[in-house]
Amino acid sequence: MKAMVLYATGTPLREAEMPEPRVAEGEVLLTVRACAVCRTDLHVVDGELPDPKLPLIAGHEIVGTVAATGNGVERFRVGDRVGVPWLGWTCGVCAFCRSGRENLCDRAQFTGYQRDGGYAEMVVADQRFAFSIPAVYPDAEASPLLCAGLIGYRALRMAGDAMRLGIYGFGAAAHIIAQVARFEGRQVFAFVRPGDDAAAAFAREFGAVWAGSSEEMPPEPLDAALIFAPVGGLVPAALRATAKGGTVVCAGIHMTDIPTFPYRLLWEERIVRSVANLTRRDGEEFLALAPKAGVKTTIETFPLGEANTALASLRGGKLRGAAVLVP
Repeated sequence: MKAMVLYATGTPLREAEMPEPRVAEGEVLLTVRACAVCRTDLHVVDGELPDPKLPLIAGHEIVGTVAATGNGVERFRVGDRVGVPWLGWTCGVCAFCRSGRENLCDRAQFTGYQRDGGYAEMVVADQRFAFSIPAVYPDAEASPLLCAGLIGYRALRMAGDAMRLGIYGFGAAAHIIAQVARFEGRQVFAFVRPGDDAAAAFAREFGAVWAGSSEEMPPEPLDAALIFAPVGGLVPAALRATAKGGTVVCAGIHMTDIPTFPYRLLWEERIVRSVANLTRRDGEEFLALAPKAGVKTTIETFPLGEANTALASLRGGKLRGAAVLVP
């Protein structure tokens, strides 16, 4: 099968012919129909996340159809359409798994990091960590839901019932979760790179009541802020914009160092917290909610062989929505 393979971090992916993966017990073999490109893929490729499996097939926002099943597979049949997210396997027995926090499992394996992912024509997934895809979404449009949507959803839930919601970094995750926020009756305030008028206009298209530079203060204090951009300097900026008792949620898996800031920004019971990975419950809830909320994804498709071009577009902030690789 054709795949785009990472042989060393900090180097471009290389197109290669790889053996078709074999299914083990409890696994499904998928023919990949689409795989969205996530900022986490950039962090893996650029070496900002430690110790990836090498060589590695990246990609963890996968939509495919079941081509074969291993022994013991009961959830899916050949021909079913399946989505594969970042969380690819957990031990099921540690304290985190047993307390409903499998996203923190010490032995967890992640798709496109410790397990080969979807920048390929075929991929293997554990049936327990795969989801049925709502029929209303075509393959390419569905793929960003598997991480941009899921992590955005978990971040939104961490913000509680905040009505005035700030979103820092208006890309793939933000444009999805802004639609959910508006469906729930919240106001969205979007913060973009200084001078990025196109991103501000994009945010307004998705219901933002205000869109401006991340260096600006919003017209009214925020009840909570979600930070999707991997920029540590946005944490004190978001705290400054957040009202008493508000929450700042850092939604990325990697972020540059947070600079020192005065305690008065944190005082008055403001909270700073992170979001780590996802649980299967997050996936089930969000994929049921997305069609009800009328969530639509904005995508730009690339052939599989142009994965490096898609990654470069994401790195350079040139995408409107999400990039999707189509084998």
